[in-house]
Amino acid sequence: MRRTTIPEEEYMLPGHSACLGCGGALAMRYLLKGLGKNTIISIPACCWAVIPGVYPSRCLEVPLLYTAFEVTGAAISGIADAMEVLGKDVNVVGFAGDGGTVDIGLQALSGMLERRHNAIYVLYDNEAYMNTGIQRSGATPYGAWTTTTPVGKRRMFKREHKKDIMEIVVAHEIPYAATLNIAYPEDFIKKVKKAKEIKGPKFLHIYAPCPTGWRYPPNKTVEVARLATETLMFPLYEVEEGVYTITKKIKEPKPVKEYLKTQGRFRYLSDEDVQIIQKWVNHRWKKLLLKEKYSRELLEE
Repeated sequence: MRRTTIPEEEYMLPGHSACLGCGGALAMRYLLKGLGKNTIISIPACCWAVIPGVYPSRCLEVPLLYTAFEVTGAAISGIADAMEVLGKDVNVVGFAGDGGTVDIGLQALSGMLERRHNAIYVLYDNEAYMNTGIQRSGATPYGAWTTTTPVGKRRMFKREHKKDIMEIVVAHEIPYAATLNIAYPEDFIKKVKKAKEIKGPKFLHIYAPCPTGWRYPPNKTVEVARLATETLMFPLYEVEEGVYTITKKIKEPKPVKEYLKTQGRFRYLSDEDVQIIQKWVNHRWKKLLLKEKYSRELLEE
């Protein structure tokens, strides 16, 4: 029997108000397993602004600060500096959705990274503004239905590819950035533990499927998440001091179609549309392999 490295301690309590099968709920649970109780979390407007419940109810065993939609990066900058002045060694974490990160909160995130604050910025990515009605975001993939990219006879699904937030973050030359997937909890928690031991700004991009917005049965969340990595839609890798390491090498990737067919938001796509996505995925994977190769070569010079 294989020994697991997942901590038994739980810092997320039962009784939260997330939707059935919420990938964001699993993201928070695993995150806190890796961080431990010595953690302060700042949450902007997003699904997680309502998941903990209405005061005095709660589902987290750590201090929690609610802030405005666009200020997560600024909020954790201030908290981190305050903890440093007080001489407290605490994990300061911003936990924001994709809308509040790749769109509305991008400026504050960039400032936090550029100023080198000792904090962890976590993006839990469900690929749309789910809390406000499933509107498209910069993280919504090509071909996806949302309430602001309707389909129907005009086929007005999203025509732009997903914004590459990891490359935007890596361009700030921070100590550590990584992609995580709730379908791979051991890889997930290992990266969280690594991030909390590194001084300076860290960024964690978590793949967090949403059955409500993606149109799939709630019991399929882990299956959908795993397919995202197996088809290379969401590769797992980390960038430490500019060096890329792919942490989950997929030797025989499955066709993107296997992933797309699990979700109602993609059911309108033609074979031509699927091929556009497959070509984009293949291109991005080749670029990632080259980044891993050449970043290591530069390190050895």
